[in-house]
Amino acid sequence: MEIGVDTFVETTPDAHTGETISHAERLRQVVEEIILADQVGLDIFGVGEHHRKEFGDSATAVILAAAAPMTKRIRLTSSVTVLSAADPVRLFQQFATLDGLSNGRAEIIAGRGSMVDAFPLFGYDLKDYDQLFEEKLDLLLKLRESEKVTWKGGFRPAFTNLGIYPRPVQNPLPVWLGSGGNPESVIRAGELGLPLVLAIIGGSPLRFAPLVPLYKKAAALAGHDVSKLKIAVHSLGYVGESNSLAVEKYFPSTQASFNYFARERGWGQYTRSQFDDSSTLEGALYVGDSETVANKIIFMSKHLGFTRFFLHLPVGTMPHEDVLKAIELLGKEVAPRVREEVGKWDSNK
Repeated sequence: MEIGVDTFVETTPDAHTGETISHAERLRQVVEEIILADQVGLDIFGVGEHHRKEFGDSATAVILAAAAPMTKRIRLTSSVTVLSAADPVRLFQQFATLDGLSNGRAEIIAGRGSMVDAFPLFGYDLKDYDQLFEEKLDLLLKLRESEKVTWKGGFRPAFTNLGIYPRPVQNPLPVWLGSGGNPESVIRAGELGLPLVLAIIGGSPLRFAPLVPLYKKAAALAGHDVSKLKIAVHSLGYVGESNSLAVEKYFPSTQASFNYFARERGWGQYTRSQFDDSSTLEGALYVGDSETVANKIIFMSKHLGFTRFFLHLPVGTMPHEDVLKAIELLGKEVAPRVREEVGKWDSNK
């Protein structure tokens, strides 16, 4: 079981002061968070991609590369790359460079993203949403297969027998497929034999359970070894020194962030009752002390079959020292509990 953290480098107004941290300061904080995650034994750190003022993560590979020389073992991934609006060649070059700088610790999680801010910025039409993703994913996978590539598609200039450099340390460079639970995307991941990341941020995570056999069936029909498939889950949460302290620290920023975007999208306001419901054992939030969060990861892993878990934190703007403390507890207390329990499952097989 791999345990890690991901972030969107949020720069929303502080729930208590109303002040907004600068992108520059938040970026430096994230590098500190990656370094600490490595030091406390976490396995993976992911950085998302957005292109608007509330986030500082538009250049994901650059952020990860800043931490690469100061970390030793933690894997560094996008979470997710908005592939539909990216140039797969430049994306591959950036993460191959990161792979070299980190000596083989780079990964890409390719997805569509839940926000569409990248489309107008890079000149893409939303009516091509599905075709863009399919074509660019095909090219990205070809780029990692061989040094020289010939390509012709509908959204990017063609090229013939050109070398793509630098080449990554890992062969092939890991590419995961991110999904918010769309059955078609889960089937696509299975057909391609790609590891799958399920983003579960609301409702009951157990409703995602039917997607797992769907994914494995698609992979088996395509001739892939199902035993080698990997499934990860990305969910929101916070680890505190006690259950009450975790809620006290985490709820205000989470509510403020949810309501900030709810006003933009015309959604209802996020309430404490909704938060409490989501924090139960079968809810989508992983909030509490180390034992509570570990037990929930173990419970959900039994039902969903994932072997990698991303805790997304913070949601909104939280004091940096609180984020660092949560990362420390996740690495030193939560991860060992989860690994020990999962190790028992493996030994009983």
